[in-house]
Amino acid sequence: MQPTSKPGLVHLYCGDGKGKTTAAMGLALRALGAGYSVTILQFLKDGSSAELAPLRTLGARVLAGQTGSRFVFQMTEAERAQTRQYQSELLRTVLADPCDLLILDEACAAWQLDMVDRDLLQTAVLGRPAGREVVLTGRDPAPWMQQAADYCTEMCARRHPYDRGVPARPGIEY
Repeated sequence: MQPTSKPGLVHLYCGDGKGKTTAAMGLALRALGAGYSVTILQFLKDGSSAELAPLRTLGARVLAGQTGSRFVFQMTEAERAQTRQYQSELLRTVLADPCDLLILDEACAAWQLDMVDRDLLQTAVLGRPAGREVVLTGRDPAPWMQQAADYCTEMCARRHPYDRGVPARPGIEY
């Protein structure tokens, strides 16, 4: 059920607080429940987060763009180039298939770290098909992302257990 009678809007969940990806995945769940087709592309993540399995079971298409287990700042130039190429290929793949809701998780980081073809990412958002909702998540969004956003929600960290040495927990943080 494609919502073509309504304009597809851009959602931006950004900031330094917890909940950006969680908000995006909640929207994916809602869209699936309404019969929409959902595609999720996670930049710089390995696709092992606990919410992805049930979303796949409900029909979401999920792709992850991490080629290794290291953070970008730990990668060699060759690893960075390989990851950038892989993530750009995944973005081309998802753009070739129709969907009602496209979630580009950690798009802000992929843009800021130059880990995706930037022209392609901008086209994915600004040149999206009529009726397609697009969600961008991450810290430090590019100015064009902020300008393109119809919804802009900033998560602000006031307190986080990580600051007290509590590590990320499965089922809660990932």
